[in-house]
Amino acid sequence: MENSFYSLLPAVLMLILVLVTRKVLLSLGLGVLVGAILLHDFNLWLAAKEVGAVFLAIFIDENELNIGNIYLLSFLLLLGIITAFLSASGGSRAFGEWAIQKVQTRKGAQLLPIFLGIIIFIDDYFNSLAVGQVARPVTDRHKISRAKLAYFIDSTSAPITVISPISSWGAYIIGTIGAILAAEGITDYQPLEAFVRMIPMNLYAFAAILLVIIVAVFDFNIGSMKKHEDRAIKTGDLFDPEKGNIPGDLKDSIEVNANGKIHHLMIPIFTLIISTILAMIITGIREIKGNVTILAIFENTNVNLSLFIGGLLAVVIALFLFIIQRDQKATSFTVILEGIKAMLPAIYILILAWMIGSIIDSLGTGTFLAQLVNDTALNASYLPLLFFVVASFMALATGTSWGTFGIMLPIAGEVAAITDVELVLPALAAVLAGSVFGDHCSPISDTSILSSTGAGSNHIDHVVTQLPYAFIGAIASAVGYVVMGVSHHVVLSFATAIVVTIAIVLLLRVINKK
Repeated sequence: MENSFYSLLPAVLMLILVLVTRKVLLSLGLGVLVGAILLHDFNLWLAAKEVGAVFLAIFIDENELNIGNIYLLSFLLLLGIITAFLSASGGSRAFGEWAIQKVQTRKGAQLLPIFLGIIIFIDDYFNSLAVGQVARPVTDRHKISRAKLAYFIDSTSAPITVISPISSWGAYIIGTIGAILAAEGITDYQPLEAFVRMIPMNLYAFAAILLVIIVAVFDFNIGSMKKHEDRAIKTGDLFDPEKGNIPGDLKDSIEVNANGKIHHLMIPIFTLIISTILAMIITGIREIKGNVTILAIFENTNVNLSLFIGGLLAVVIALFLFIIQRDQKATSFTVILEGIKAMLPAIYILILAWMIGSIIDSLGTGTFLAQLVNDTALNASYLPLLFFVVASFMALATGTSWGTFGIMLPIAGEVAAITDVELVLPALAAVLAGSVFGDHCSPISDTSILSSTGAGSNHIDHVVTQLPYAFIGAIASAVGYVVMGVSHHVVLSFATAIVVTIAIVLLLRVINKK
């Protein structure tokens, strides 16, 4: 079943079940089981052992603790505790009351997470979780649905980090590009220069960022997003009250201190941001063996460890501020317990997403899709479009942008170098763009899961509401890549993608008014 058409079945089944049932845990669980059964040729005993082994590997891999996963899961628990303390201390309410005086319109409240998402560009995980903590009190006050907040977070985090050289993504991509250029004997430009040249070729990233601005400024709500926004405005329900297990939702289980001040929120949040950034710099420097540069720091940084350190320090500060506060309405133990409970739904989803990702990797889904590219005899002009489409499917099926980068970038570089060396950078940029698009559509994407968590949104509601906007950006990007392949003109292809994006938005606005 490996490296064949059958390797697509678990991913396809999971995606269909998610869209039909809207039950993400059930869909992921069945996807894991079907994948394990296919992997072991319908031997149920071996399939059961595979599921157990994959689950165990999340925590212990090759007789050693999988410390990266443990750090990330621990950080999610710490984030839940931080959120609980911010709520119990009255800090979130005080910040919301202050912010609603400063940010007096829904438009301004929607632009806030977009602005934060663009300036916090160093890492997608950090972006997804930090932006939600700062923006949520403001967007809640202006009755902006949690699904919309999750969309703003998700559609700025990956698109901005994938075009930023000074980020964990940028450093990884530049390193990969360096290996590709060396392998193909391309010496016309260095890896960093190649990355910078590729920035305007990453059409989906710019289309996605443009779309979130359009959505915020013109209140462009389509599909399920319109239903969520209408309910939030009319009833004040920021998410579907009938759906349980909202990540980060405390469900009014903690009494809020009426005497809370803004500093009860701002000091822990600043502690989280500053300490995480410092930890990323320090862990990066410690791993560098040669010259210390900004790019080298982000290439070697330990993101999960840095998040854990930042989260732990923020919890300590939040706990201290809560303890010295007068008239506490809850005990510290109660707040910690409720914070942990609130974050468990996100952890369940993330663990199952990792499990199905591992099963899909063992089935060789990515390898099968990559082989299709090598076997395709296509006009060179359409290579950027081809790589955009294949990378999209691969990221959608596997739920990982980085995994898609690792598989598809070397293939794109080799095929383009043999076919037309002028298409090397456009082909590599198309892989990056397609990977982010597929990641935006995938319910098992860790970035999307963490965006839902940061926003306090039902995960499937976030995925479904984001899909129409992602497809608008993808259609515009596809047209742009056709132009890029035919004309070899970056500015023309970029302008085409932007114009097509705006044209689709205008067309949909006209249709919605009828």
